[in-house]
Amino acid sequence: MRMRRWMIATSVMGLCGAMPALAQKDAAPQARCTALASGAIAGLAGDAAVDSAVAHPAAAPLPAHCEVIGHIARRTGSDGQPYEIRYHLRLPFDWNRRFFFQGGGGSDGVLGDALGNLQGEQSEVALSRGFAVVSQDSGHDNTRNDRPEHGGPTSFGWDYTARRNYAFASLGRVTATAKALLATFYGGPPQYSYFVGCSKGGQEGMAMAEHFPDDFDGIMANAPGFSLPRAALAQLWDTKAFLRLAQSDKRFDANGLPLLNASFSNADLGLISGAVLKACDALDGARDGIVSAVGQCTTARVHPELARLTCSGAKNASCLSGGQLEAFEQVMGGPKNSQGHAIYTDWMWDAGIGGDWGSGTFTGWRAWKIGTAGAAANDGRNVMLGGTALPTMFQSPPVAVANTPAALIAYARGADMDAAQAGIYRTTSDFPVSAWDLMAARSADRSAFQRHGGRMIVAQGVADPVFSLNDTLDWWRALDRADHGHAADFARVFPVPGMNHCRGGPGTTSFDAFTALQNWVEKGQAPQSIRATAPKGTPWPGRTRPLCAYPATARYDGHGDLGSAASFSCVAPGKKGQAS
Repeated sequence: MRMRRWMIATSVMGLCGAMPALAQKDAAPQARCTALASGAIAGLAGDAAVDSAVAHPAAAPLPAHCEVIGHIARRTGSDGQPYEIRYHLRLPFDWNRRFFFQGGGGSDGVLGDALGNLQGEQSEVALSRGFAVVSQDSGHDNTRNDRPEHGGPTSFGWDYTARRNYAFASLGRVTATAKALLATFYGGPPQYSYFVGCSKGGQEGMAMAEHFPDDFDGIMANAPGFSLPRAALAQLWDTKAFLRLAQSDKRFDANGLPLLNASFSNADLGLISGAVLKACDALDGARDGIVSAVGQCTTARVHPELARLTCSGAKNASCLSGGQLEAFEQVMGGPKNSQGHAIYTDWMWDAGIGGDWGSGTFTGWRAWKIGTAGAAANDGRNVMLGGTALPTMFQSPPVAVANTPAALIAYARGADMDAAQAGIYRTTSDFPVSAWDLMAARSADRSAFQRHGGRMIVAQGVADPVFSLNDTLDWWRALDRADHGHAADFARVFPVPGMNHCRGGPGTTSFDAFTALQNWVEKGQAPQSIRATAPKGTPWPGRTRPLCAYPATARYDGHGDLGSAASFSCVAPGKKGQAS
């Protein structure tokens, strides 16, 4: 069907004599590249422009290509700030007729390298495979639109249009612009289009499927932040819990502020990881340091092991204080309002929470939740990024909080969970759509994307400290119900035991899910499992495991090398064994 679309599109262009002059085959690609900056681009909207187009010779590992930078919708915002959507496009001279949109991350505001991150800790990039690649800043600039007194890099949240562009609107504009440039440069549309991202990029992938379902054939939406405002409330909840613990233990910085990173040492987090392994490691049939029985490691299993770690006297390196255990279990249970109702969701217990594993220290979990061990001031991302995002991007109206540790700690201390929750659903005259309705992209209705023939893969770390895998699995189950038990026909989730946010952690965190997506889209080969490898820095470099499509989990066959994926099968719930 997609090949037919390509043939029809190119045939119509040929019949109508509409092939852009810049794409004539007798013109050198270098000349066609330079012409993009000055020539008329068919299909390019009037408020879109090319600012520069530079031809680059091949320089391993990158191929010869045309690098285009441009802007869309230049304007002055309601907050008096200058805004525009900037895009970055690379067009390989030897094109494979495929388009790759590279998702952003965090608060965006960065143009991106447009190389085509394949995710899964892959060293190769899409541009090297012959893809045309685009990235974008989602409609604001972290340097130009940085007002320290209004949240710094998240201060664009004071302008409604900038919020909307960040949420999803810029994605459609950049896609249309990039495809117009592809048609001009190559003489026809892409045969296949892919969107790939993680974190905010994962949210963007979900937003693409929801708002622009016909634009992409394959979407990889890893660790999707499709519940961004609620996840920001979870970050506030976590910060408040760790603040109380640090203050109770009298752990302060030089300015007298509670020091979150001092609430748990790496050794303390290692004790918690050890308790998780004692409770759950063998559930997959092998004690191997990886909890592959995703979803089976419950609080009911882990709590008794944690209770055994409680100090009987003064705190020491071999035990945890009662306050530490209370705060940790409060965080893992997820945020609640004053009525005790869940605001977001709870978190999965996994060995990737942290600790020194001998071959390396995994700090992704603590870097987000509490900050760098031994840092003299609060630097946790929940504070420094989440602390600005909630009041400026996700509250209506926004709240002025300076982008400094002192101001952010003061905000977290004084913030009321009920009021903050209400703020993400509130509308005003300046913000006619709530932050939740703008930012959320977790609809269980993906019927339009499915009708288009789209395929989606979601890979996420079980130990993700930013967006809970439980939220992702809740979404997939709702999707499956809406599709009468057939969601796996077009969307599959692959949990990664041990992995933190998008990468890293004590697990097999290196994997090529993009090739699996491409084979699904182009060859109809639906992936049951994806082979993953433990990289350097883990206790088992070179170890392989299958990542299984949920709800199946990897189980040891009872014989064979524990370091080999061949010794494990993806087993569906309630079944003793199933070939992967």
